[in-house]
Amino acid sequence: MAEGNTLISVDYEIFGKVQGVFFRKHTQAEGKKLGLVGWVQNTDRGTVQGQLQGPISKVRHMQEWLETRGSPKSHIDKANFNNEKVILKLDYSDFQIVK
Repeated sequence: MAEGNTLISVDYEIFGKVQGVFFRKHTQAEGKKLGLVGWVQNTDRGTVQGQLQGPISKVRHMQEWLETRGSPKSHIDKANFNNEKVILKLDYSDFQIVK
């Protein structure tokens, strides 16, 4: 399998003004546009967290989007990515907003 087709899974948490600005909706739309699967949810700490899964090149693109763009009205202070691992198959069938 070529490097770009390797499937990876990565957890993320985004800090800043990311709640009440449609961040989850935009994250879901961007993830689906890239063909990624996973989930996104608000936390009690005022952050947004979730998991991305898909081809490494697409996940990298999404990580950059989460770190630098987000939703139009959001203000991202910091993005943490952890628990990155190569996976053999996707754990999800689509990209969900978790309430």
